[in-house]
Amino acid sequence: MEEIAPPRRIKDWPEQDRPREKLLAHGPDKLSDAELVAIVLRTGDAASQTSALDQARQLLARFGGLRELGAATAAEVCAVKGVGPAKAALIQAVFAIASRLAANPLRKGTPYSCAASVFDHFRGRLAAIRKEIFLVLMLDSKNRLLKELEISVGSLTASIVHPREVFAPVLRESAASVIFIHNHPSGDPRPSREDLEITARLRQAGELLGIRVLDHVIVGSEGYTSFADQGWMDLERGDVPK
Repeated sequence: MEEIAPPRRIKDWPEQDRPREKLLAHGPDKLSDAELVAIVLRTGDAASQTSALDQARQLLARFGGLRELGAATAAEVCAVKGVGPAKAALIQAVFAIASRLAANPLRKGTPYSCAASVFDHFRGRLAAIRKEIFLVLMLDSKNRLLKELEISVGSLTASIVHPREVFAPVLRESAASVIFIHNHPSGDPRPSREDLEITARLRQAGELLGIRVLDHVIVGSEGYTSFADQGWMDLERGDVPK
């Protein structure tokens, strides 16, 4: 006997099969990624007779998974048939909340311990962002956080990350040392030649100003690279490790 397809509207499904009811009965861990996204979408598209679950599956298939969906722009999400600005805004809001919860922000007075702790604090915030963001952590003489500052957004270049832009706020805060952090949207945390050149340039500028550059941590979805852990903080400009 030919199997009869379930009705397209989720509200017409048996209660035990509806994503929202399943979540309330069994908890979110029992739901698939598509079912969780369907709850956020709430409704499907009447014009194409697709349910919210159909749309959720289309979104995940188009972008390749939850992480990629979370990094998509509103315009890219709206490109999926039946997903308008309201649904795109809901999706972005959910992922933004999740990112902020995962960020575990550093607080003033927090002592710096190691690059791994920096990665733990910033991976949720930076790993999925599609633009490079360059941050500086300003520390006191006991390596305790004074302030965090975003220096630039965009691909790292010498014109964007200039010693003047980096160290002017550091001097205002009377910081004794700094740690640089930036992300690689590709997910691969290995440094580029530009990363190495800029780090050497900033370290040399810090020496002239009497400010220690303790580390440069590159964050990616695949992990992190610490210049200090790799022994690269003393590289001269033009040097590229094998």
